[in-house]
Amino acid sequence: MAKQKDMFRDTWVRYLGYANEVGEAFRPVVPARVVAYSYAIAFGYVFADTADKSTKMIRQDGRPRSVAIATGDAILWQTFASVIIPGYTINRISAFTGRGVKKFGRVLPSFVGKGITVAVALCCIPIIVSPIDHMVTFAMNHTYRMWYKP
Repeated sequence: MAKQKDMFRDTWVRYLGYANEVGEAFRPVVPARVVAYSYAIAFGYVFADTADKSTKMIRQDGRPRSVAIATGDAILWQTFASVIIPGYTINRISAFTGRGVKKFGRVLPSFVGKGITVAVALCCIPIIVSPIDHMVTFAMNHTYRMWYKP
């Protein structure tokens, strides 16, 4: 039997979870509330995926323990893989790039330095996604997923 496509993890909808990385990349040139809105979008995605996984487990099994385990798994994985770790990573890349541009690019106009910072951070997003997903899956397999018997 073919595996059914997961709308939240196997389609373009997955990219909504990375809205906060885009917000972090643009932090040097946008108001702080825009970055906060990007986190709201990312957490909205996390909660939608968690609700989807919980609903599927209710239909599949229905036992409260099974539903709680599936819900916990989804919210933990998505929060770490889609929001916390990538958001922090892009924030640091942006900060370090900004410092480097200021230190080594003293002759550059401010808007050019900020543009370079944004461009570097945006270019890093596709590079960090897969390793972070794999790292979070590995960590979940060796912690949370070991603590319960499926």
